[in-house]
Amino acid sequence: MPRSRVPRLRAITLDLDDTLWPSAPTLARAELRAHAWLAAQAPVVTAMWPLEALRELRMALFGRHPELRHDFLRLRRMALHSAFEQAGLSGAAAGGIIERALDVFMAARNEVDLYPEVRASLERLSRRFALASLTNGNADVRRIGLGHFFNATISAHAHGTSKPDAVLFHIACRELKCEPGEVVHVGDDVELDVRGARAAGLHAVWMNRANSDWAGDDAPVAVTDLHDLERWLDSPSG
Repeated sequence: MPRSRVPRLRAITLDLDDTLWPSAPTLARAELRAHAWLAAQAPVVTAMWPLEALRELRMALFGRHPELRHDFLRLRRMALHSAFEQAGLSGAAAGGIIERALDVFMAARNEVDLYPEVRASLERLSRRFALASLTNGNADVRRIGLGHFFNATISAHAHGTSKPDAVLFHIACRELKCEPGEVVHVGDDVELDVRGARAAGLHAVWMNRANSDWAGDDAPVAVTDLHDLERWLDSPSG
């Protein structure tokens, strides 16, 4: 009997936060900078809503609006409007301050500290494969200075859904002009990235920088950095 053809890998989709850079220090720095800016512009708000209280307000909104889990910036905006209203401020002037505070946050959100190997590995990988960023967050590889490595940038907020929804993975495949079986997705999150990609028909590689143990018997290919990914791609199994 003729052997069925196994599609060759033509493209890679890459998660961003905690795959190409650590997210926690990036987000903490962005929130601190935005809150400090807000304190200078609307001190009555930050006096009533210190940073931790704003985080709790935002998480409460997230719990009440799971349909917005793909749009974290909108949730931040909603939280700030609620905080301003409870501090007795509203209207166009308040809205303008909120939008500028979000601009400050986003500028800092895109000041990331790449993992050491990322830039050089992306340069090599982009010469061999079509690359797409695929994120539930709101980081922008173009603002970060990595955009020239990517053929497509897919963000959850732009499409009204988020990983692990197969729709988002299939959008990335269409952007890359590939079938799902020709694409490998690389990400750190077990459910959103690994199982999400597999369910959508893509190959999946777990970015496991912490060398964590996999729970279950369906362990994927795991790498500890992009150098490790390159080695796997060059191996017979890759």
